[in-house]
Amino acid sequence: MRIIDFFDQGVRYHSNNIAFIDGEERLTYGEADRRSRRIAAALHGRGFGKGTHIGVYSPNANIAFLALLGLMRAEGIWLPINPRNSVDTNVDLSTRFDMEVLFYHSAFTKQAKEIVDAVPGIKETICLDELDTWLEGYDDNFDCGPEEDNELLAIFPTGGTTGKSKGVLMNHAAIETWYANYYTHFGYYENSVHLVVAPMTHTAGILGGMHFARGGTNVMMAAVSPEGILQAIQEHGVTHLFLPPTVLYMMLALDSVGDYDCSSLQHFIVGAAPTSLEKLKEAVKVFGPVMTEAYGQVEAPAAVAMKAPWDYLGENGEMIDRRLKGIGRPGAFNQVAILDDDGKEVERGEAGEICIRGRLVTLGYYKNEEATAEAREFGWHHTGDVGVMDDDGYITIVDRKKDMIITGGFNVYPNEVEQVLSEHPAVQEAAVIGIPDEKWGEAVKACVQLKPDQDVTGDDLIGMVKDRLGGVKAPKTVDIMDDLPRSAVGKVLKTELRKPYWENTDRNVS
Repeated sequence: MRIIDFFDQGVRYHSNNIAFIDGEERLTYGEADRRSRRIAAALHGRGFGKGTHIGVYSPNANIAFLALLGLMRAEGIWLPINPRNSVDTNVDLSTRFDMEVLFYHSAFTKQAKEIVDAVPGIKETICLDELDTWLEGYDDNFDCGPEEDNELLAIFPTGGTTGKSKGVLMNHAAIETWYANYYTHFGYYENSVHLVVAPMTHTAGILGGMHFARGGTNVMMAAVSPEGILQAIQEHGVTHLFLPPTVLYMMLALDSVGDYDCSSLQHFIVGAAPTSLEKLKEAVKVFGPVMTEAYGQVEAPAAVAMKAPWDYLGENGEMIDRRLKGIGRPGAFNQVAILDDDGKEVERGEAGEICIRGRLVTLGYYKNEEATAEAREFGWHHTGDVGVMDDDGYITIVDRKKDMIITGGFNVYPNEVEQVLSEHPAVQEAAVIGIPDEKWGEAVKACVQLKPDQDVTGDDLIGMVKDRLGGVKAPKTVDIMDDLPRSAVGKVLKTELRKPYWENTDRNVS
């Protein structure tokens, strides 16, 4: 089953259901189906058949999702172009991933022209707002053949938080396994309403396909607005949404967060970065026991381990902190192990690298066999995350392996310090890094973003961590920042935070 096959299930059994909402525009499954078939026919008619590398450059919008369905029906290979990236980044990705066709939204006409001028391989560009003109003469009866073994869906860029993005060869089998894990662990039913607010070029877009088979609705939001998200949940009766932790924190910081009716929510999925335990507990109080966590990475997308509300609630409805803090249990269709540096599984309760194998793991990196081989050492895919698995199979992430700070011979995992800092009522988000220190080798530094109209001193925060974790793990210095540097999908860029301190040394800051 490919995403287009899940969509066709929705068409077959729920043709009159609303598939997409974008402002005042509503499209049924039947209407969207006919448009997708015409787009596929036009692509093939212009010589862009199976295997063509096709970019979609747009904010979240109905017409962007139609283009996506069309290229999938044409069996093209999707190149997600994140509108939050710089033009230079999108030029680099489009060049290295061999883009041939570009669909673009009129809001990005200038940027699209810059990409086309800089990428010699692009043969055709289509403005999404002029799609009807481009489709003239093509009918709506085009269909694709059956899926072949290891057929590609997309080439997804890695996060780029530790250097230049690699291209992940995302095959349909990985997405099918992702969906199977979610259907098994969470349950997806008729009449779901999914809010697409995080960029559809990433998890939020593919999650939209999860709702197709049972005729669910995808509601588009073109821009992230904490208050707008709350309004959309209330207006549309949203049942499912995915957000990175940073947006959740912004929502919780609103004085009005409790004024909206969010009782329709079934799964408020948080992922893409570690989440503060205290913020999760606050979110459960605000939104109810619907907070859901999904752990993965581009190479093994969003379903390595999962945490549903019933995983962290006891028999009497009380929250089990150690489970709420963790990322849940491995998906039913995955093999997950905690391995040491020699590729051997550690004892339960001991820290090691989270590794996975199975159909969720994608095929490797585009034109980069060396990186593929490195990530697959010992026959497992290595996530680069350090975690601990308990006797019941629940996993807690300790930190990114590359982010570990070694100070005076002691290992300090930044996530542990960040969790404590996030408990302070004035702190919206914290990032902890290691910086050069003549005496200790590395010193712990905290970079903190405060909630609006809040205040706290660095000394107060240092004292708080020292009381909880001891002097070794406490930051030596604290920077209060207006905003933390972020990637296009909202992840904090620790590379950028470290760069001023390490760029004139012999250490690689990534």
